[in-house]
Amino acid sequence: MINRRHIRVKVMQSVYAMQQSHSDDLVKEEKFLKHSIQKMYDLYVLNLQLLVEVQKLAQKRIELSKKKILATKEELNPNTKFIDNKLLNQLNESVSLEGYVELNKLNYWDLDDEYVKILLDELQKSDIYKKYMDTVEDSFNVDRAFVIDFFREIVAPNEKIADYFEDKMISWVDDIPFVNTWVLKTLNKQKANKPFILGSLYKDSEDQAFVSNLFNKTVLNQHKYEDDIKEKTPNWEADRIADIDMIIIKMAITEFLHFPSIPSRVSINEYIELAKDYSTNKSGYFINGVLDKLAKDYLSSNKMVKIGRGLL
Repeated sequence: MINRRHIRVKVMQSVYAMQQSHSDDLVKEEKFLKHSIQKMYDLYVLNLQLLVEVQKLAQKRIELSKKKILATKEELNPNTKFIDNKLLNQLNESVSLEGYVELNKLNYWDLDDEYVKILLDELQKSDIYKKYMDTVEDSFNVDRAFVIDFFREIVAPNEKIADYFEDKMISWVDDIPFVNTWVLKTLNKQKANKPFILGSLYKDSEDQAFVSNLFNKTVLNQHKYEDDIKEKTPNWEADRIADIDMIIIKMAITEFLHFPSIPSRVSINEYIELAKDYSTNKSGYFINGVLDKLAKDYLSSNKMVKIGRGLL
């Protein structure tokens, strides 16, 4: 499922895109934001489906080899450990996974099956494949460990797959690292003799509402924050502050003033991390200093009211 940090990333990107395009259509931009998050779930499903398609192709190759006129002994009696992999079979038999693919017409691997071939060829040449196929132990744990290694060492780092996803949807470039981690966590959690069921995109309705609330409240109130930011950055003209840094500061202020259940220190830490990933090398220190001053002022003036652990 998507976490709050990635929700913040998505909102930040949407606010930035809205500013760059000089759009004032809040409804349209919010709709695109939600679409972008939903498409990230598609990317997650496509990665899981890709594992299944690689296994299916391996099975087809085995069946074709058996039909050769001069089939070898190995071709007639192949090692079926990979196509019998218990975790991959759970994915293959998953009603929810198949249903989501069909409902959303995610037939990418039918249309572009060359990427499935690329991964299978790379897998079969790898040491992890040879070691797995030679393993005598037949257990779910062995099968799961192999699939995790397959995804982590062969699928996730594959540049051709990454380029393919980027061509399909530009926003997936930033989503790939998060989705790869999401897939690995999903595989690791799967248990023996349990059907695979796709989890939800959001942890709960509160996280789902957080997307709209953070985006709308930031966009609608951002101009009100500019005097406060200017006061805390006396040595900086507004146009000298990087666009992303300014957006990050405004989003943090939104959380200070409009999200009483989120501790101010949590907001500060989250936006420092965003600055490190998406802005300049010095942005983290700059944003930390500005937000720390603002939080103290808002707290002393009672503009910022936090509940529960929010004051800690």
